[in-house]
Amino acid sequence: MPAFDVVSEVDLQEVRNAVDQASRELRSRFDFRGVDAGFDLSERGIELAAPEDFQLKQLEDILRGKLANRGVDGACLDAQPSERAGKQRRQLFRLRQGIDRDSAKQITKLVRDSRRKVQAQVNGEKVRVTGKKRDDLQAIITLLKDAELEVPLQFDNFRD
Repeated sequence: MPAFDVVSEVDLQEVRNAVDQASRELRSRFDFRGVDAGFDLSERGIELAAPEDFQLKQLEDILRGKLANRGVDGACLDAQPSERAGKQRRQLFRLRQGIDRDSAKQITKLVRDSRRKVQAQVNGEKVRVTGKKRDDLQAIITLLKDAELEVPLQFDNFRD
């Protein structure tokens, strides 16, 4: 029976490359000359540091642009509130990995409401969709791509 998995995963190597590219661009930008600003990738996520809030926003724009160039969806970034740390403003962006329970329920509801002859089943942090016809599964992929969900989705493990 044909099936595929709906997952939400981030390629950490691509994220690391995007942060490195953003750091290189930051060093070459004229408006950040002599400014103590930067990016830091850690286990918790990506931390941005700059003296002012508007500079944090500029750093975020640089980071999102580099992530998009590397093929990483910007929706995987979960922005935490910015905080003051001495003379610096810091903001943490956590990386969303996996599909949470609410999003999984929303995906299965979308699949059920599509009136296609497919079944959706939650397996941990992924949703497996099975059906008899390959065309139905491809229609479900299109439906999920067009849906406005909070998490970025990838489709893998497609089997006939």
